[in-house]
This record gives sequence, C-alpha cells and structure tokens, in this order.
Amino acid sequence: MQRPSPTARTASDGPAEVFDYVVVGGGTAGSVIASRLAEDPDLTVALIEGGPSDVDRPEVLTLRRWQGLLGGELDYDYPTVAQPRGNSLIRHSRARVLGGCSSHNTLISFRPLPSDWEEWAAAGATGWDAATMDPYFDRLRNRIVPVGEADRNAIARDFVTAACAALKVPHIDGFNAAPFADGAGFFDLAYHPETNQRSSASVAYLHPHLAAGDRPGLRLFLQTRALRLELDGDGRATGVRVRGADGAVRVLGARTEVVLCAGAVDTPRLLLLSGIGPAEQLARLGIEVRHDLPGVGENLLDHPESVIVWETDGPIPENSAMDSDAGLFVRRDPGSPGPDLMFHFYQIPFTDNPERLGYRRPAHGVSMTPNIPKPRSRGRLYLTSADPDAVPALDFGYFTDPEDYDARTLVDGIRLAREVAAAEPLASWLKREVCPGPELNSDEELSAYARRAAHTVYHPAGTCRMGAADDRDAVVDPALRVRGLTGVRVADASVFPTIPAVNPMVCVLMVGERAAELLRAG
Repeated sequence: MQRPSPTARTASDGPAEVFDYVVVGGGTAGSVIASRLAEDPDLTVALIEGGPSDVDRPEVLTLRRWQGLLGGELDYDYPTVAQPRGNSLIRHSRARVLGGCSSHNTLISFRPLPSDWEEWAAAGATGWDAATMDPYFDRLRNRIVPVGEADRNAIARDFVTAACAALKVPHIDGFNAAPFADGAGFFDLAYHPETNQRSSASVAYLHPHLAAGDRPGLRLFLQTRALRLELDGDGRATGVRVRGADGAVRVLGARTEVVLCAGAVDTPRLLLLSGIGPAEQLARLGIEVRHDLPGVGENLLDHPESVIVWETDGPIPENSAMDSDAGLFVRRDPGSPGPDLMFHFYQIPFTDNPERLGYRRPAHGVSMTPNIPKPRSRGRLYLTSADPDAVPALDFGYFTDPEDYDARTLVDGIRLAREVAAAEPLASWLKREVCPGPELNSDEELSAYARRAAHTVYHPAGTCRMGAADDRDAVVDPALRVRGLTGVRVADASVFPTIPAVNPMVCVLMVGERAAELLRAG
C-alpha cells in the first residue's frame, strides 16, 4: 500500500493554529520547557508528543514495571546497523509516551559531576561550566530520593558490602550528596518509595497542571507526529508540520520560536527531513537542502556495557524498586577527574544477549554490567529515505576507537566483577558464573565475549552537539540556537558535546531548565 505524502489531507499551506512557542517532544526536556514557559499566563505553548498520555496508565507510572515497556507499543524500538566489533542486534528503546524516556527508564538520578560540565565548557559550550550549571539541580521538581529501605534487597546490600571490601572503594550513602570518583551504594531514584510510582518529567512538570487546569496557555497535541520544520525564505523557523492520529496534516505556527526536544534520535531526524544537515546526504535522498549543516547526526554517543551473570543458590528476595537498585564506580586511572568504570547490579539474570551466544538463563541469578562512563568511540545517525516514516540508521561505531580503550574497559570490568563476586558476603549467595564462564580468562576471550554480549543502557546523545561559533561541526551554539537559522533551538541529549560519566537523565532535565531560562531571556 502506498503511503500518502506528508502534505496529504492538508487544507492549506498556512498554519492551522499559531502559538508563541511550539515544543516538539513531550519527553524529559520537553515537559520541563513547556511547563516553565506556560508559567507566564500571557504565553501560548504547543507541546507536540508522538505518543499517548501517561496519565492513569499504571504500566507506565509503576517504576517496577519498566521492563515490560521495552519493545512494546510505547517504544519506537530503533534497530542498530551492523557493528563489526560489537553486537549488531542491539535495539534502542525510545519512548512513545508523554514523559518520554523518563516514563520508560529506571529513573536512576545522578547530578552530573563537575568534571562533566567542565568538559562541555572546554568543548566550546561557554556558560555550561559546573559553577553555572550545578544550581539547576536544586530547581528540579522531580522527587529524587535514595532507594527506600523497604526496597533494599538483601543481596543488593551484600553486593555493596562486598564491592567496598574487594575493591577498597568507599561506601556511598547518597550519590548526589557530593562529587565522587569511586564508590558503591544504592542509587538515588526519581520515584515515590511508598507507592513505587514514577516522578518522571511528565509527572513532576505536567500532571499537576493538567489536573488543576492552571496553565491555560499550554496545549498538548498527543499522538501527533512532527514531519518537518516550516522555514521562511530568510531561514527562520515559522512552525512545524505535523500529522495527527487521524492522519490529518497541518501546520502549528510559532510566533517566537520552535524548540526541538525529541531526543538524540528524533531531533536530528526531524532536522534532516526538514532539509537541515549535510547537504550531500540530503541531496542524495532527494530532500531539498534548506541549510547545509554538516554536524547534524554526527557525534553519536552512548554508554555501552556488557554483562556477567551468576546463578544464585536458590531464589533471592523479591523486594526491589526496579531490579537494578545499587551500583559501583571505579577510577582505574588516578589521573581521571571522575570514574572510568561503572557497574549496575541487577537482582535478575540479565541474559537477553548471552542467550544468543548459546548461554542458558538460570532459574535464579544476578548480574553485574561493566559500563564505560567515558567511551571514546563515536558513531553517526543518518537517513536512508526521504519518507518521514522510514526508520533512521543508527551506527554507534561501538568499540571502534583506535586505542581500543572501550573494549579494554569492559575486560577490566569483567575481572573486577569477579573479584567482587568472590568477596563475602556476596560470595555465599552465588553458585556458579554462568557467563562468560570461568573457562574464558584471556584478554582476547573476554574482549570477544564482552563485545558480542554488549548492550546499551539507552543513553544516545550528541547528534546535534553544542559548540563555539567557529566550530564548523557544532549544530547549536551555547544559547542552544541552531547555527545559521533563527527561531529554532534544540534542548535535549542531542546537544551534549560529550556524554556525562553518570546516567544522563538528570542532565537532560537540567538542560531543560536552562533552556527555559534562555528562551525567556530571548
């Protein structure tokens, strides 16, 4: 069946409705920005979200049910192109629901480390240094608290104790209390421990006002797909062409600015479909080049990790906030400003990828996931078709850094995980190492396993990176304006010049708070 063109069923090329601001993407940053802009009763704000509302949806709002969302109806579930040195079967979950990935993920909440912000400033993101950015954490409306005592599983407690003893790292009671370079402890989460309900971006920034009706200028366009930006002849964004759930296409006009918050996959995708990006790539696909901007889709970043699984000697307690409530950070290089190896501790046998390699899932088990906080490999996102419904190509270039730093980090991680597993009190829980298995012990064997069993923690970033005015490959300037255009900014993980060493959700929330302030300043 032939798809209708993006302009089908449009009564006119003019805007159907006009708002002061049009925000594309009702996810982590978009929820913040739309709510903050709508605090001004004189402003009108359109918030476009491709998925449905999360209100009254317990499968979304209950944090413990996060795994059931992966690959389901509320997941765009993007594939990865072939990875010669990694796992080519990785699926990248991107949430299709109000609140975005904060309605979909485990809500592990880290204040970015000072060294993360300083890295941005050094990369040309003037005004994004630690002293400027750190206060935005205290403005967040999300309820960010340590894992509740009732959710602190006994084996997770023993993991923390064993990790501290085996690796001589400090026990950390609250990772957001102060900057750290290493340590083990229970995470801080954006949730309500007493109910296990999320404190996602939508819950914290939109739900109270949807219920109270006290943001009259805010309009939500749910199950509405942004197809392309509308640009005038002077390179100004005047609105967004969208398609509703009924298939009707219309233009939502923007008097002041369009703000792109669709994430590190769909923001560059929308720019490219709008003719904004590398001219040669666009012309090859038959897309009219409106603005040659080489960096769109480049600098694709992620936090890859692998997995070590142990069978436990019988079932483990079921109490948990979300099955990965504790973790470990290590600084192998004393010269590193922050941690250079991280582990999530899963109170489940996390064997999706190892099973493809022939391993069998044990009836009862736990996992440690060595994670690369500062990966050196870089990838790219690109279009394969001018059809707005065609899935973009995601080539993360996993483990392609010339020094092989990323792969060596995972090998070190497996060896350190084995040290933790051999230490009490964790050792008494464990029956055997399932994968990679004790028979694999050389660097070459462990590297091959770690890369083939690798997965993602769903942290794509960097595809519209921020940089200095003379940086040819920067997509946005430090005020988040798209270079060479007017009336359009980007505010989501795509603007990250480099990826934070910690889980980035809070960083995205803080980008949203900063962006709202920049927008109000004009």
